Amino acid sequence: MRSGHPLDDADRLPWLRAVARWIDDRLAALEPGIITCSNLKRAYRQITIGSRQGVRLVFLKDDEHLIQARIVQRQHHYMPPALLRSQFETLEEPGEDEHPVVVTLHGSIAETVTELLQRLAT
Repeated sequence: MRSGHPLDDADRLPWLRAVARWIDDRLAALEPGIITCSNLKRAYRQITIGSRQGVRLVFLKDDEHLIQARIVQRQHHYMPPALLRSQFETLEEPGEDEHPVVVTLHGSIAETVTELLQRLAT
């Protein structure tokens, strides 16, 4: 991605499997953990979440223009802003059957985190 080329499914597969192993290790050790990733497709989420008990899917949602504005403000990030379009083209929003916790990005990062924590606590 640093070179300006979007990842394809074959590029992502080893990484998704590594994330799934990390999650399995945490579950086996009864340790909490948080993974942040662009689990863009249902097929990816089947690998990383699947039917694992105790794993929650959080979907941070907003429109491309707001996210583009935030990306442009970041410094030293691996993903160039030009790749955002490919992320939205790949995105399959989680279905109700995936039981996502959906939080719309708004206001500050702190406000979004506060809302997310409140939603997770219920």
